[in-house]
Amino acid sequence: MGAGRPTDYTPELLEKARAYEQGEHATIPSIAGLAVHLDISRETCHVWAKDESKTEFSDIYRRILTKQESTLLNKGLDGTFNPTITKLILTKHNYTDKQDITSDGKQLPTPILGISND
Repeated sequence: MGAGRPTDYTPELLEKARAYEQGEHATIPSIAGLAVHLDISRETCHVWAKDESKTEFSDIYRRILTKQESTLLNKGLDGTFNPTITKLILTKHNYTDKQDITSDGKQLPTPILGISND
């Protein structure tokens, strides 16, 4: 195996990722915010989250996404966040506001936000 660029994945970087996860955020935690905090690209975050040798980073990544989803739901429901932006970002968490229409044109009752099985 040839010598490549040394990895930026260090114990210090992992500590910074933990600090971002546990810290207070201006609005909501995000992978983009994590990337900026760590001075790496979002793509690097995605790659590391899938890397089986970086399980602690993967756990942090997933908890950030879970915290983001929870914050969006709570602040969207209480009116703190703009509903349009909240709905837009929640689509990244597989939420949808699809309407089910029967063959006779009648709308079936559906929740405002539902989980997509796609």
